[in-house]
Amino acid sequence: MALHALSSVTIGVPDPNLTRDYYTDFGLAPRPDGWLGTRDGGDQLRLVCTPTRRLVEITLGADDPDDLDAITARLRRLDLPVTRTPDALTTVEPIAGFTAVVRVAARLIQSETPATAYNGPGRLERVGARAPGVLRTGPVRPRKLGHVVMGSVDYEATRRFLRDGLGFKLSDEIKGEGAFLRCSTDHHNVLVLRAPVNFLHHTSWQVQDIDEVGRGATAMLEGNPERHVWGLGRHHAGSNFFWYLKDPAGNFSEYYSDMDAIVDDQLWKPEVFHGAQGLFNWGPPPPPSFLHPEDLAALMTGAHHAG
Repeated sequence: MALHALSSVTIGVPDPNLTRDYYTDFGLAPRPDGWLGTRDGGDQLRLVCTPTRRLVEITLGADDPDDLDAITARLRRLDLPVTRTPDALTTVEPIAGFTAVVRVAARLIQSETPATAYNGPGRLERVGARAPGVLRTGPVRPRKLGHVVMGSVDYEATRRFLRDGLGFKLSDEIKGEGAFLRCSTDHHNVLVLRAPVNFLHHTSWQVQDIDEVGRGATAMLEGNPERHVWGLGRHHAGSNFFWYLKDPAGNFSEYYSDMDAIVDDQLWKPEVFHGAQGLFNWGPPPPPSFLHPEDLAALMTGAHHAG
């Protein structure tokens, strides 16, 4: 695979300072230059001022200039403009209008974290001690940016841009409604959804395990119950544990752990999911505001006026 990482995301919001405070509470580390960083991935979130919330840019990692040559050729076959430098290329998705930057970059190598000891029937991995998850007291710090979920008014065109242009691979589908696409060994780095307006649905951030999902969300909700959206639960596509919260601009942010990994493409067969299976395996049912965010009508009106 020419691509190997979703390196960063830039989100436009009306009030970057207020939104920055939220993501600092979420566990990202604020930098003097305005970026926010994760423990392993470095600077992975940038906030800029825009009239309404929107996805502005994604950056991807590639192995070498030959990979950039191949991506450039594919994009030009799709009649899409490409700006090329020796170690990067820039293009614009033609429907939602976000910028995609692909840079030659070293692969992210995460140091191995010892597996959490769990007891089970006939299996005692932890004896004479409380579970590590209940003894942790420090703040939850996301390890890396995992994926971005976006809505597109022309789902097929955005999917084609990502697959046929940039080189993402298909992991699974929600029949006629969405495609889970990967540019790394994670099950998905982008989920593109059919939608009545182009918008950013959520960003997703990896934490160590299910205890960190729960601890992070609990800390975010202390004194701010309005941040809660959906969780705790486990997805079917990707298999990850999840808990969703909402930032001040209306974007959702997800803590996740235990994502499926696809190391050998030949050993993975994409499936087509229907209905709830495309959303979750267990947990509370998703609230209507998760499926159809409450500000979509306002975003549609804004898009109409801009047009």
